[in-house]
Amino acid sequence: MADPSSYRPKPGQIPDSPGVYKFRDEHRRVIYVGKAKSLRQRLASYFQDVAGLHPRTATMVTTAASVEWTVVSTEVEALQLEYSWIKEFDPRFNVKYRDDKSYPSLAVTLNEEYPRVQVMRGPKKKGVRYFGPYGHAWAIRETVDLMLRVFPVRTCSAGVFKRSAQIGRPCLLGYIGKCSAPCVGRVTPEEHRELAEDFCDFMAGRTGTYLSRLEKEMHIAAEDMEYEKAARLRDDIGALRRAMEKNAVVLADATDADLIAVAEDELEAAVQIFHVRGGRVRGQRGWVTDKVEAVDTAGLVEHALQQLYGEEKGEAVPKEVLVPALPEDTPALNQWLADRRGSQVSLRIPQRGDKKALMETVHRNALQSLALHKTRRASDLTTRSRALEEIAQALELDSAPLRIECFDISHLQGDDVVASMVVFEDGLARKGEYRRFQIKSFEGQDDVRSMHEVVSRRFRRYLQEKLKTGEWEAEDGQAPEDDDGRPKRFAYPPQLIVVDGGQPQVAAAKRALEELGVDDVAVCGLAKRLEEVWLPGEDDPVVLPRTSEGLYLLQRVRDEAHRFAIQYQRNKRGKRLKSGPLDVVPGLGESRKQALIKHFGSVKKLRQATIDQICEVPGIGRKTAETVAGALAQAVPAGPAVNTATGEIIEDETPAPAGASSERGTEQ
Repeated sequence: MADPSSYRPKPGQIPDSPGVYKFRDEHRRVIYVGKAKSLRQRLASYFQDVAGLHPRTATMVTTAASVEWTVVSTEVEALQLEYSWIKEFDPRFNVKYRDDKSYPSLAVTLNEEYPRVQVMRGPKKKGVRYFGPYGHAWAIRETVDLMLRVFPVRTCSAGVFKRSAQIGRPCLLGYIGKCSAPCVGRVTPEEHRELAEDFCDFMAGRTGTYLSRLEKEMHIAAEDMEYEKAARLRDDIGALRRAMEKNAVVLADATDADLIAVAEDELEAAVQIFHVRGGRVRGQRGWVTDKVEAVDTAGLVEHALQQLYGEEKGEAVPKEVLVPALPEDTPALNQWLADRRGSQVSLRIPQRGDKKALMETVHRNALQSLALHKTRRASDLTTRSRALEEIAQALELDSAPLRIECFDISHLQGDDVVASMVVFEDGLARKGEYRRFQIKSFEGQDDVRSMHEVVSRRFRRYLQEKLKTGEWEAEDGQAPEDDDGRPKRFAYPPQLIVVDGGQPQVAAAKRALEELGVDDVAVCGLAKRLEEVWLPGEDDPVVLPRTSEGLYLLQRVRDEAHRFAIQYQRNKRGKRLKSGPLDVVPGLGESRKQALIKHFGSVKKLRQATIDQICEVPGIGRKTAETVAGALAQAVPAGPAVNTATGEIIEDETPAPAGASSERGTEQ
């Protein structure tokens, strides 16, 4: 634990101007990012008597080992830089909201030639218009089903669309009038895009003009005695009104606004947002966070605004944002929001009337969300804590293994041998930390040798990271390279390694650790046959009760490693089976392989081509052409295909499938 006075900047070093500052720990990892109107005044507040600081702030400054800052021109620039650094460095002492669930949105893919209406979750994509988010996917589908009668926009997947275009027949929705069937040319791309834009306008709240137009067309059709058309328009109007009724009118003046409410206690906070468009609640979402820094309601609101609008532009940022408390830098936030929207944005606290009443409703939702989260977390935390304690007792560990890594080997009769590493922290899977390995040191089937290689490679990388961050000194005494503060792939060691297997696999993992001088990581193995736990050097296994939460957690960890390894092994095998003769040509990338196949039409014709003919392909030099010709000459072509009905040989003129490159994220 560091003394803040040991790294306090000298008087006069800190500028009295706006900026953003970073606290780093002894390993150069960024642990806190903040902004200030005056860097001098703000940073001075951290270096007072530690006893007078908020407990969370005191923990941060004693964990830190250095502080640095960047001067900017305006408070708006400071706000933008702070948001970027929090996303980049993921500091442990900054408030970070996490969605309590993945909310679905109604999306219109205007970036496609034939826009599609669909339900989407996850990060937003460029060129896609979003409405929501909604509490339930079924609510979106009910709304879309009513509106397709009036706006028959495509809703099918790319595969269904392509298939219908090939056979010249639309899908069922095209026959019942809920799709304009652009797949078979019933409407032009321009007409279909106009339908999609009308759909978006209606969903955005511009409903009055469209309904008035339909009513006028209905009366004209009735006067002209076109009763079938008038009846159809009447039903269309009814469908649109029912779709509108699914979003209750809450504000009479057709307001576009987001209402943000916060419910908090000493440890956690819940944020709820209601998206109101055209006076109607169009979506709702919520976040929960641990209060890892000393922050009040206004600070929580500021962090929520950054997360909510940090990636948004244009109409996604409403004209009005209603909050329970104004952040300290309200003018800068107003300017930042206005820059993202492209026009003025009002950030204020509702004082009276319908908006204040709606804010109270949003606050009640936030209270319920926080209470529900605490109930779930208390139950989960109790179970996970009991499981970790049982594992610690059974394996005679000094403390509960908060980080567990599990390794598994997978292959098919000795081919495509791979390994997986999965990570559980505090009893929960950390999928972003999973890693995959290809076995390199030998060929064939040897699970024990494979386990030794994988554990060695994982901890060799860990030791390299320790050297970079200065936890180990280099042998030549030179200072380590400066770290950039970003989270590292292998920077954090586990307290426990679990291997899928018995005594031989456990012994191999333990031997790998001893060879590297790692003596503070426990090892055990979980054998599938009797679910018994093996420890290094022990002749008898540890048998946990079948009802043990600790055994259940170890099984989950082992099964997840097994699943991840098998998935990778199958993908690798499938790509190998689909590979062609061009995949073995050294230095020939995917683009040039495709160019060769496109130029000649098939591998068979390419094999028959001369070196001069191969050189005619753009991007192929003579040396590469000679290599390609040599590789194809050595490759033995497959036997000819035979038509079993006629007995004739079928000429192979189809292009060979291009081989796939190795998957991203694989630890080579």
